[in-house]
Amino acid sequence: MLGRIHSFESFGTVDGPGIRFVVFMQGCPMRCLYCHNPDTWSSNAGSEYTAEQVAERALKYKSYFTGGGGVTVSGGEPMLQAEFVSSLFSLLKERGVHTALDTSGVMFDAGNPKKYDGLLKVTELVLLDIKHIDDAEHRRLTGHSNKNILAFARYLAELGKPVWIRHVLVPGITDNDDYLCRLRDFICLLGNVKKIEVLPYHTMGVVKYDKLGIAYPLKDTQPLSAERIANAKEILKIL
Repeated sequence: MLGRIHSFESFGTVDGPGIRFVVFMQGCPMRCLYCHNPDTWSSNAGSEYTAEQVAERALKYKSYFTGGGGVTVSGGEPMLQAEFVSSLFSLLKERGVHTALDTSGVMFDAGNPKKYDGLLKVTELVLLDIKHIDDAEHRRLTGHSNKNILAFARYLAELGKPVWIRHVLVPGITDNDDYLCRLRDFICLLGNVKKIEVLPYHTMGVVKYDKLGIAYPLKDTQPLSAERIANAKEILKIL
């Protein structure tokens, strides 16, 4: 089985617990206005690897996976290549490696919730990126509804699958107390969320837009103040 991969990171420290080997999959259906990896959008770019090749590459770093570390598969959107990720995670679990899936959940089909059960069975932690709690605003921000994403969050709760929620705080878009309170209230209903990460908006990906000849949608958006970041963390401090 071949997977199309954008890149690897050998010593990731912000993509799940401990030190992690991070696999960035190629391809993403969403077009988040603040996306800092537009080079992962295309499903035809990147390089092809077998699950065995990626597992072998990751296992070279197994000695560093102490303290809860392991392998995280991110993107792009890894659930676009769910069968490949499932094969990779199966190989890693056989070797006792912790597996984490960093996803937006946009591929989840609420009408066929068991479609991804094979992948979730070999996934020990889901890092779920909830882009916006309001559906209309989510469409403006990403080009997609959040209905399947929130349904995925509820399904993970039904399964009792450990989840970390990630939420990017963007001035004028998600930095809004009403939206943050609605997100908090939604998360409180789940029961399986182990951590909430507020990720402040940044412009480090702008250079990639320049290289790709793509106009950056939020070019006039300035980074948030420390006070607004602290405000969001306080509202979402429910664990």
